[in-house]
Amino acid sequence: MKLNFAYTFAGISLQNQTTCTSTNHNTRTVKIPTNKVTAAGLIIALGIIYGDIGTSPLYVLNAITRDKEISEKLILGALSCIIWTLTLQTTIKYVILTLRADNRGEGGIFSLFALVRRQKKWLVIPAMIGGAALIADGMITPPISVTSAIEGLRQLKAFSDIGDWTIVYLVLGILTVLFFFQQFGTASIGRLFGPIMAIWFLMLAIMGSLHLFDDIGIFKAFNPYYAIELLTTYPKGFYILGAVFLCTTGAEALYSDLGHCGKNNIRYSWIFVKTCLLLNYLGQGAWILSNFNGKTITATMIESGGFNAFYGVMPQEFKLIGIIIATSAAIIASQALISGSFTLISEAMRLNLWPKLKLTYPTEERGQLYVPGVNLLLFLGCIGMVLYFRKSTNMEAAYGLAITFCMIATSILFANYLISKRAKSFWIYLYLVVYLSIEFSFLIANLDKFPHGGFVALIVGGLLFMIMYTWFRARKIKNRYVEFVRLEHYIPKIQQLSSDKSVPKYATHLVYLTSANNPKEIEHKVIYSILNKNPKRADIYWFVHVDTVDDPYTCEYKVEHIIPNDIIRVDFRLGFRMEPRINLMFRKVVEDLVTNKEVNIISRYESLASSNTVGDFQFIVMEKYLSQDNELPFMERIIMKLHFWLKEHSLSEERGFGLDVANVTVEKYPLIVAPVSNLRLIRVED
Repeated sequence: MKLNFAYTFAGISLQNQTTCTSTNHNTRTVKIPTNKVTAAGLIIALGIIYGDIGTSPLYVLNAITRDKEISEKLILGALSCIIWTLTLQTTIKYVILTLRADNRGEGGIFSLFALVRRQKKWLVIPAMIGGAALIADGMITPPISVTSAIEGLRQLKAFSDIGDWTIVYLVLGILTVLFFFQQFGTASIGRLFGPIMAIWFLMLAIMGSLHLFDDIGIFKAFNPYYAIELLTTYPKGFYILGAVFLCTTGAEALYSDLGHCGKNNIRYSWIFVKTCLLLNYLGQGAWILSNFNGKTITATMIESGGFNAFYGVMPQEFKLIGIIIATSAAIIASQALISGSFTLISEAMRLNLWPKLKLTYPTEERGQLYVPGVNLLLFLGCIGMVLYFRKSTNMEAAYGLAITFCMIATSILFANYLISKRAKSFWIYLYLVVYLSIEFSFLIANLDKFPHGGFVALIVGGLLFMIMYTWFRARKIKNRYVEFVRLEHYIPKIQQLSSDKSVPKYATHLVYLTSANNPKEIEHKVIYSILNKNPKRADIYWFVHVDTVDDPYTCEYKVEHIIPNDIIRVDFRLGFRMEPRINLMFRKVVEDLVTNKEVNIISRYESLASSNTVGDFQFIVMEKYLSQDNELPFMERIIMKLHFWLKEHSLSEERGFGLDVANVTVEKYPLIVAPVSNLRLIRVED
């Protein structure tokens, strides 16, 4: 008998659905990123990898020179700090070293955490700190990049008197349009990102080169002596590092975007990008020395357009074109941060570090992901930043502090990655000493920004960290009190219930999601739901388990016939980058089992069996709520209350697992993690 297995399961056909493969096969349906160097890969890298770090010339030297008298010591020292920061921090740490820690071609702090999380349990803390800092950075990068570009309008005579609020309104308009179009994806316009950023970097190189010989002594900045002299002898020179750090804030995003084009494309394109950046910085420095040596750069000069190192190196007749290109580059940089935040949150959800949120895929292009909740969060955060700070000079005070924590977290995780790869202890300790020294120096220098706006970024990052920590910690608390029982002890009772025609049939196929890693165990609450709470008779009982693995693109399943054609367990092994579309995946598994004649899904109702009608499938989702009958320590009680509050405002369990609500029954049960033990009741007689 051949079934027409183009059957519709909740209205969706199974034909041509290839989601996961059986563990008995070696094939995978997910394309792994390649490290092959191609012209297309290099262009893509320019478009999505270097947006943040590539737009830093807009504001770095302006931030360094603000409220300072221009001197050769200041400019040469600052440029030397920039050169060696880009060399030590961006080139060596990230481009050469950290990119080695690729998780099947994927990078980013959560990918790195997935590689080392089984080594030490406490590593989840730096991972959460780093993730929160990156998202907080995503709220400040678009405002400062776009605002710095738009403020260039003051370099044009026609707009020299443009007001602060006019610029604010323009920035708000650009950001609103940018976030609005996220829901449609960037597949069509994304092809333009690479060429536009290539034009941007060429412009940086050419504009800088035009002024290199304004002061030929500018090349002395390659000598690290001038950086050391500035930090040690210049008044409050050490705190200049807070402004210098802005030149490398995009290094973490560089690693996060590894999966889009491969490490080798990033490494080769970085040679071009770094060259263009250095030429522009050197040109800006020479221009400053030749025109403002001995003068003090006041905040008024910067804000009025009288001083702007980036636009100052441009010929007057080119400035309008330069502003357009700069604004385009700023938008692309913002887009990269937004897309990266979507990916970051989706990974956090799969690693159980963030509440479940709705995910959509606006296009078929790999990596195209849209998270409406995160898009709204970032939009409100960016709008708040623009309205609060209003000027790019004010935003510089908040920028950089949060991302320092992310870099420190990456250093800790990467050191543990080196341990897992059995690297020599000498090199591990050397790495930690060098980079923790550098990054804590940046952190101390950036702390000077705290009262001037840095507290905003830390508050945002702190709130995001608390969400992650609450979600993670609550899960650990709940898991301490989950009761598992041996499934074999209840198999006879389940079989008796299945054949007991005096009990109304609940469904032909009854599917439970289980968290039991051991296939011989099951949650007591599941047994209670089947046998005790409104006994549920079914022809076939299915137990589905989802395991999130460290490999980002694993998509496998295993089937165990506990009782053939009566009780079946399906285990899915999904990478942290794979969406748990259990509804579709389960259908594919059933299709394979029917094709292999391992299960008969025809309804066992006599009237329906004669016509080969497929039986109905019903999913049971067990939804917990915090019982009042708990006696928790104060902090754990706060965590559990916050957890359930977040749960109320996040995606439901059934939607989080990609289940069709039409086939789902939600059963609520109390979560008693710490039963009250000191209850005193006294019986009295009349």
